[in-house]
Amino acid sequence: MIKSKPFITILILFLGVLPFTKSFAQRRVLDSIHVEEIYVRKNPFNSRPNIFFIYTRKLPISNLHLRVNYWKTQTSLGLNLNQAAFSDNWSGGGVNSIALGSLFNYKAEYNKDDKNFTSVILLQYGKLKNDGQLERKTNDRIFLDNKAAMALSKNWSFFGSLSFESQFDAGYNYKKDANGDEIRNKISRFMAPGYLTESVGFEYKPVKFYSIRFGTGTARQTFMLDTTLYKNNSKNFGVPIGKTFKNELAFQTVFNFDKDIATNLNLKSRYLLFAAYDRINNIAQRLDATVTAKVNQLVNVTVGATALYDDNYSGRVQYTQNLTLGVLFTIPR
Repeated sequence: MIKSKPFITILILFLGVLPFTKSFAQRRVLDSIHVEEIYVRKNPFNSRPNIFFIYTRKLPISNLHLRVNYWKTQTSLGLNLNQAAFSDNWSGGGVNSIALGSLFNYKAEYNKDDKNFTSVILLQYGKLKNDGQLERKTNDRIFLDNKAAMALSKNWSFFGSLSFESQFDAGYNYKKDANGDEIRNKISRFMAPGYLTESVGFEYKPVKFYSIRFGTGTARQTFMLDTTLYKNNSKNFGVPIGKTFKNELAFQTVFNFDKDIATNLNLKSRYLLFAAYDRINNIAQRLDATVTAKVNQLVNVTVGATALYDDNYSGRVQYTQNLTLGVLFTIPR
């Protein structure tokens, strides 16, 4: 009997714990929910970037339909009008007058690789009429310049140029006769004189707005289609009296400057030196300078001046100056 006590003790403990174990198992069953499928909610914000690849493909140029324009052009059209009128009894004095001026300026430039071509056309004409006086010109010029160049280095090029210069209308000097009436004598007209200049040499252009040409081989033809003008102009622009043509060989230097020196303020200048080999002691020189102030998209104020020395014209320096307020339309704007 003593040996069976441990067995009885274990049996009693097992029978006593069994009800509690069964109750706990039932509670687990009652607290459980049967789920057939579980859906995981996706995060709307990707925590990792998508992996993608970039592939490059070479397309033939013909398939892109691209066109390269190597030309750059600019056109300016200007017009100015000045008018004044006074009554007969105006105490301050004055004279009725009207003046009209016009300008056409065209520039085309071609650049590709080491080749350059530049073409300039400048046309100017203006008239002034004062009451009681004969009409007068205020401006009259035809100027064309064409230059082709090939680069030799960063700043130097070999160039060839062809330029033409003349005027539209007849020019006069004015005097008074014995009765005090105004008279005029014709001293110039279209192609009297007219100049055609061919030049080859070297051009130095360190920056875009500045250049200087050294025309080591230059020829200039002077035309005088009116052989009677020598009667009022004894020098006859260097052409022998009775002749219509004169040819000269020379060394020529041309300096060009074109830059916006301030906001809405542009300076253009051109200096020409012409030294004919047969009269090297009489060097012809001409300086043209124009300052243009832009008031708005159309209105501009322009101050222009020209200084000229040429023994074929006069033994003294000649000059002219003008100030205009007018409309100037530029394409492209």
